[in-house]
Amino acid sequence: MSSNEKIIQTRYANKSEENRATLSRADGLEFYFTKKLLEKYVNKQSSVIEIGCGTGYYGMFLSDKCKEYTGVDLTPENIELFNEKILNKKIKNISTIVGDATDLVNIRNNTFDIVLVLGPMYHLPPDERELVFSEAKRICKDNGIIIFAYINKYGAYLQCGILAFPDIYPNQKANECVLIKGIDDVNPDFYYTIPEEIENSAKNHGLTKLKNVGVNFAFNKEQINNMDEEKFRLWLDFSNYLCNSESCTGLSAHSLLVCKKI
Repeated sequence: MSSNEKIIQTRYANKSEENRATLSRADGLEFYFTKKLLEKYVNKQSSVIEIGCGTGYYGMFLSDKCKEYTGVDLTPENIELFNEKILNKKIKNISTIVGDATDLVNIRNNTFDIVLVLGPMYHLPPDERELVFSEAKRICKDNGIIIFAYINKYGAYLQCGILAFPDIYPNQKANECVLIKGIDDVNPDFYYTIPEEIENSAKNHGLTKLKNVGVNFAFNKEQINNMDEEKFRLWLDFSNYLCNSESCTGLSAHSLLVCKKI
């Protein structure tokens, strides 16, 4: 069981995750590029599980693209809202479970073609992230795909701190929290990492890295949100190049590590 289970449940009990993808153009970049990547791996024959499914944003997106989808989330209120969507849309190939990413006790070994971990790593200290790696590998079929989302300490500090609030950042407290401890200086239940660190964890668990890419290069949210349609289209083109270049991954606030279980 994750050590901060109650903190996470309290944070998301108000179903705030429901609107995060549509808050603004800049906020939507993470979801836009994540969906583009998911489409490269999910197909009509895929059995998919998403650990940390929230209120079902990716589940609803994938429902007609896969054979079956299972959503797991620690927060009962998120699962409740997700179930309402499934019922309203009369979707037959989605199921949901309230569960803990560090101990998926009700999930059998070697069950899924695609294992998505698109949230839990944000809220777990390094030792508990290792439990998630173990569980994700256990429930994934041989030759299956596992995708881990994580927050880059450098990209997050740059985008959400230094560039967003230049009068406040950088500062000594933030340097110590973000760069050394790997936690957010304002909300310490957010944990950060770096591409090299998460790749090393995957390797230690016997997973083969396929790619490690950024999905959110929103360096100036206000500027992106104020762009006209043509400029925003060009920004998406530019961001696509950044997302496909691993040399840029550490500058993204959110990134995806794609692994294969051999």
